[in-house]
Amino acid sequence: MENKDLLEDIRSKLRSAGDPERARGAQAYMKSDMPSWGIRVPEVRRIAKAAARQFPISSPGSLREAVHDLWRNAQAREERYAAIELTGLPMVKDDLAMLPVYEEIIRTGAWWDLVDGVAHRLCALLLAHRSTMTPLLLQWSTDEDMWIRRASITAQLAAKTLTDPGLLAAVIKPNLADKEFFIRKAIGWALREYSKTNPEWVRAFAAENAPALSPLSTREAVRLLSSH
Repeated sequence: MENKDLLEDIRSKLRSAGDPERARGAQAYMKSDMPSWGIRVPEVRRIAKAAARQFPISSPGSLREAVHDLWRNAQAREERYAAIELTGLPMVKDDLAMLPVYEEIIRTGAWWDLVDGVAHRLCALLLAHRSTMTPLLLQWSTDEDMWIRRASITAQLAAKTLTDPGLLAAVIKPNLADKEFFIRKAIGWALREYSKTNPEWVRAFAAENAPALSPLSTREAVRLLSSH
């Protein structure tokens, strides 16, 4: 297997860095059935990046194989964090072939830390391929899977001045009535981030949708507006 050394290095370094006492707390905090090795996320990222430098991945296809192997065969949550870190390598930043990988991470990860881990990756794809990503995110915004819907809402968190406000409104509106905490939080988070760039738009959106916008979403959305 082409990525054998890379994967072995990541897995062995992660196991060596484990902290059993911290692992118990991390697993409880994440409410996860998957074990944790108790490694802080910055350290997981450092290990994954170092391995990718030492054992360079030859192609986007090979990278996807490595990510799938780490993700699907993970014995601990940190291996999944490492898989997400590998998706940040420059060779696949604008690669639409990564979409099925991100979708699998979202659907099978099904928890905020893993789902939000690929939000910036979706943003990069949107900025590079709007004609493909815009209709996809619109479709995701009404998906039965709550985490796919959350991803459609958080996909522009890093877009700043390149945010498409029409798309942001369009993915939020089908989810305004959702009572799920993670959806309401995502709506507020997305609006709060955009308020740093376009406070007037967020103020107007919050006012226009006031009857439907949940208290949680509203609090998050307007948190920074008093300074503008």
